[in-house]
Amino acid sequence: MSLLELIGRADERALAAGAVACLERCLPLLAGPETEPLRPLWASCENGREWAIRLAAVRTEMEQPSVSDGPAALVRAMLGAAPSDFAAGPLREWADACSLVALRVHGRFDAPDGGVPADEEDLLKAARSGEPAAVGPLVAGELERQVRILEILAETTGTAGSGAGLRKALDLSTEGRRVLRAVMSRRARGRS
Repeated sequence: MSLLELIGRADERALAAGAVACLERCLPLLAGPETEPLRPLWASCENGREWAIRLAAVRTEMEQPSVSDGPAALVRAMLGAAPSDFAAGPLREWADACSLVALRVHGRFDAPDGGVPADEEDLLKAARSGEPAAVGPLVAGELERQVRILEILAETTGTAGSGAGLRKALDLSTEGRRVLRAVMSRRARGRS
């Protein structure tokens, strides 16, 4: 099943966790290696309890680092766009947007100069639809993580293992975060 189909079929829990997972993997752009500012949102993904309160707290905490443009600004904007209502409609729209932003961010690090490929929109549309697309290794890895997370969450919805599904989603996101941090570190060393 394609990423877009998985997003289209996901419930509130999977949509919220999928979107938070995308932001989690992009955190190296906004936060240090030892910080975990999105943890409160992960705690609300299971049933939406205290979602709006925790979202407000995370937004306040994440306002501290100043970001004006580039990939970090895209990630910050997605956090700002998170819906306060834990409902399928707004969460689906947000999850879709977070998915696209995470893929775009990873695409910037696939490009040697950090630029935007001229055909980025078409490539990402094809990749998210399940069609073959000539994307770079970071985008391919990010796409695979997004699909796997939504599959895990769909498999565990309404089961006794639903909490374990969220834990696996967080673990995959933490792994993706490490990958992006390593790429950023390598790129920074190459510039100096």
